[in-house]
Amino acid sequence: MGLGGSSSRRNGFIVDTLPPERLLDRFRQRSAARFFPGAMGPGARALVESRLPGTRDRVVAAADDICRSRFDLLGYRGLSFGEPVDWHLDPLSGRRAPLVHWSRLDPLDPLTVGDKKIVWELNRHQWLVRLGQAYQLTGDERYAEAFARYVNEWLRANPPGLGINWTSSLELALRIISWCWALFLFRSSLALSGDLFVQMLGAMCAHAAHVEKNLSYYFSPNTHLTGEALGLFYMGVMFPELPMAGRWRALGTRILVEQSERQVLEDGVYFEQSSGYQRYTIEIYLHFLILAGRIGLAVAPEVANRVRRMLDFLLAIRRPDGSIPHVGDADGGWLLPLDERSPDDFRGLFSNAAAVFGRPDYAWAAAGPMSETLWLLGAAGLDAVEALRPEPPSTTPSRLFADGGYAVMRSDWGPHGHQLILDAGPLGCGTSDGHGHADLLSIQVAAFGAPYLVDAGTYCYTADREWRDFFRSTAAHSTVVVDGVGQAIPAGSFRWDGRPRARVRRWRSTTAFDLVDAEHDAYQRLPDPVLHRRRVIFVKPRYWVVVDDLQGAAEHQVELCFQFGPMPVTVDSALWARAEGPGGHGLLVRPFASVPLKPEVVEGEIAPIRGWVSSNYGRREPAPILIYSAVTRLPLRIATLLFPVEDASAGFPDVCALGGDGPGPAGLVLDRGLEWIGFEGPEASGGVTLR
Repeated sequence: MGLGGSSSRRNGFIVDTLPPERLLDRFRQRSAARFFPGAMGPGARALVESRLPGTRDRVVAAADDICRSRFDLLGYRGLSFGEPVDWHLDPLSGRRAPLVHWSRLDPLDPLTVGDKKIVWELNRHQWLVRLGQAYQLTGDERYAEAFARYVNEWLRANPPGLGINWTSSLELALRIISWCWALFLFRSSLALSGDLFVQMLGAMCAHAAHVEKNLSYYFSPNTHLTGEALGLFYMGVMFPELPMAGRWRALGTRILVEQSERQVLEDGVYFEQSSGYQRYTIEIYLHFLILAGRIGLAVAPEVANRVRRMLDFLLAIRRPDGSIPHVGDADGGWLLPLDERSPDDFRGLFSNAAAVFGRPDYAWAAAGPMSETLWLLGAAGLDAVEALRPEPPSTTPSRLFADGGYAVMRSDWGPHGHQLILDAGPLGCGTSDGHGHADLLSIQVAAFGAPYLVDAGTYCYTADREWRDFFRSTAAHSTVVVDGVGQAIPAGSFRWDGRPRARVRRWRSTTAFDLVDAEHDAYQRLPDPVLHRRRVIFVKPRYWVVVDDLQGAAEHQVELCFQFGPMPVTVDSALWARAEGPGGHGLLVRPFASVPLKPEVVEGEIAPIRGWVSSNYGRREPAPILIYSAVTRLPLRIATLLFPVEDASAGFPDVCALGGDGPGPAGLVLDRGLEWIGFEGPEASGGVTLR
């Protein structure tokens, strides 16, 4: 049975035999209790005005741009796709994907379709939600009329199975989710006619049938598969009278439960080694858990436990200033952006998690209830967050995530603390390394709360292969490059040739210091195999020493790289480098080795590409990378001091290297012998003696 009786097929869509207006009335009357309470509450306008100042103006401004066919997508602002909107156009390249059967299109071919990421982002229709929010906050029918116009145009231009907008099951699932939200946000508008409702419902059924038939079990069994499962779950929950609803709901549930165990490691790290896709996964499961609760569906407790562990990992890597560092690919996409946020701003996610799980540390990370919580959970969600007494995590600030391969060292949980993250995880997940970067043993550093050493970001996927390969290369990360080659060789926009391995050899954390000892085998493939071992010692709460050992037998070119964010960085002939960060603070860098090192700072170079960072998809800007290089016979040891200073113009600390019988310094001595960090002997894994 359909929503109200027997059903027939027209143009591939399921159309109920009840009159369209009757169908719409039934939807309005029966479905409210099954959807997110925030989208249904009649008092959204008053709540936003009283408790979330600034939200209304932000929403209305964005919706007004959308009404003028100007779209903010990913890192791009004010994109125009023509009038009427050309749903198959990449406006940056000017290329238009042909309207042929989806199986004949390769969305990874930029010469045929342009940048599929931009085309797909438009066709996710997540911006329809912004129109719906503006309608809820103003009652202005022109937002509803724009919604109806865009959907009607899309339906005419995208017949089932034809064109780029049918090539990815995930994109269809995300469009289902957007349309569900749009229907609820515009449910009281005259612009949502019975005919439009029936057309949308039929199209959504066609979407769900396509997704069910083309699930990403083999191509991308990661967020593609879980996102597709959530789309099916949405359909099964929102429209239970559909004959396929029970099957879609059960299939979505089964996949989401199974994949939570497969894709989330025991320590909470998402298996694709990407902080952006970890957020994406948490969003998927929060939506699943909330909707399941709305319909009284019992979900195995372990699913929620894994979501909490994923959130706990994000708490650990969260910088003191509240931002989340990029790890692996970060394209700026969201499951459903209910407010405008930069890709490193996860406060809305933590706010939702605080409301769902009642955790004070999530409320602390959120810095108060966010607007996303209102739209998801209504006034009760805001109240739940406000009722919590925000507290930093009860776990120790420094922590090893052994399954994911991340070591986090931090001075404290305060907003002005120091933090270092070492990545000793795999290149990506076992089935696909597509979103992983060649960043083995790379570090990121924050000092006095602000980021200094950063992951360079992502910038693009398929539009420009040279830039794609640079941003995920070893040369764009703060680690060691040997013989000018990366730890892995790109074999496509989302593939690598080879699977280098990294492992943590030792972790120790005390009140005085942290130590992590790790190695990788990526350069074992060279004619003279090279093993890279990196130890990082945090002398709490002041500074770090990074000890790089390169084991080999022949002559090699070695580059020790430190990728900074956009800030002034200088280096002198004595090898001292000085980075000037926000607030007048700074980070001093000084390597010690038994061979001469050549220092240089590279910024914004094109041939070869070096010294760039990307904060969002489609955006890039010059940023200095500090490189110390040598051509020498291995083995070689370089010990590098990373020394935060409150005053960026402060003098250099008193430090010298200890000689030894090995391939480099045996230790460092600071403050005229008051502090001694040894690398050999009984403390070969990195001992610290504070005299």
